[in-house]
Amino acid sequence: MSRVVITGASSGLGAALAGCYAARDATLALIARHRERLHAVAKAFPRAVPYCADVRDGAAMSAVARDFIDRFGPPDVVIANAGVSTGTLTEYPEDVERFQTVLDINVMGLVKTFHPFLAAMREAGRGTLAGIASVAGVRGLPGAGAYSASKAAAIAYLESLRVELRGTGIRVVTVCPGYIATPMTARNPYRMPFLLSADEAARRIVRAIDAGRRVATIPWQMAIVARILAVLPPALYDALLARAPRKPRGNLG
Repeated sequence: MSRVVITGASSGLGAALAGCYAARDATLALIARHRERLHAVAKAFPRAVPYCADVRDGAAMSAVARDFIDRFGPPDVVIANAGVSTGTLTEYPEDVERFQTVLDINVMGLVKTFHPFLAAMREAGRGTLAGIASVAGVRGLPGAGAYSASKAAAIAYLESLRVELRGTGIRVVTVCPGYIATPMTARNPYRMPFLLSADEAARRIVRAIDAGRRVATIPWQMAIVARILAVLPPALYDALLARAPRKPRGNLG
């Protein structure tokens, strides 16, 4: 039996990941801010323990880690899945706060998720830390400056962490999904190529974690898109993306 920690577990990809590991009879720590939705998800899985906590709150995340480790031992897998997205434009005063929120959750949320589990995993000499980044972190997307910046930072952070933990027995997996049908993408007013259901995305992510892949872009077609975007000269990239449709500004999702 394995012990798996998942943040952002109250809906979407997080709930789907919980389902994948529950099917393996894993003991689950399911973490999310939305208490009612979280408990509804946890009730579906007999070995799931719900923890209502915000990944921005380091003290709360440390309390979750202490409780879980005391009860079940160090986790085998920690998946930092919690994340938010919204359209942002630097010129609007109200978007400055949204930038802060997106970066706090999508970047510092990774750090505050992994940190309290790391000492116990180091002592055990095993385990996997998996961070959910995004193809959107490869280049800056117009109208999504906060989201792209946060995911670019997540990719770089996870790479740093992977090298730091080399030789400790702890793996670090950077997951870069494309479009997944979740509440986060429901308001997108544009076509989303290679869109995956949350369940299918979760299955592919679990396979990547099992394989210990350093970087997994899901689906594979988006890996090709990411490589093309990465090598486009800035002038050509600017011309191609200047009129691209943009994610609506507004509520975080």
